[in-house]
Amino acid sequence: QSDHNYYNRQNIAYQWFQTVDTDRSGFINLKELKQALVNSNWSAFNDETCLMMINMFDKTRSGRIDLFGFSALWEFMQRWRALFQQYDRDRSGSISGAELHQALAQMGYNLSPQFSETLVQRFTFRGGRPGIQLDRFIQVCTQLQSMTQVFRERDTNMTGNVRLSYEDFLSGTISRLM
Repeated sequence: QSDHNYYNRQNIAYQWFQTVDTDRSGFINLKELKQALVNSNWSAFNDETCLMMINMFDKTRSGRIDLFGFSALWEFMQRWRALFQQYDRDRSGSISGAELHQALAQMGYNLSPQFSETLVQRFTFRGGRPGIQLDRFIQVCTQLQSMTQVFRERDTNMTGNVRLSYEDFLSGTISRLM
């Protein structure tokens, strides 16, 4: 059964790859990815999130992803979409500060409600109602994971405190985000 599910997921990813690869190059570039991904309000994903995802799955550093990278990206997207829908309790198509706080707490982050509200304010689409769409949710959570990983590498005693220079911090996070 699990082999069958895996095959079905790979087949769907392959079909989606064929659809997204509009120039038939065998690769997906930023423009093609951006055209393929939409939020629940039918707005296109923002450039920053698309670029971040290309960089995460582009193993050759060519600025584009092949079928294998795309298949991994597709799985990544399915997991994040499911999480987003799980925490979008009011089914508004966006995550509020309270919903984000609950999501982050269940992911193991011990952050204040004010911090979650600040993230939502920072990542809310300008001119839109408060709340973050799927693309920004993925961006926020992925960046938090990267920064947390940098922090944990330096917090060898697991005290929740580290001493590091500003440049060390930037080097650790930039190497994971770009």
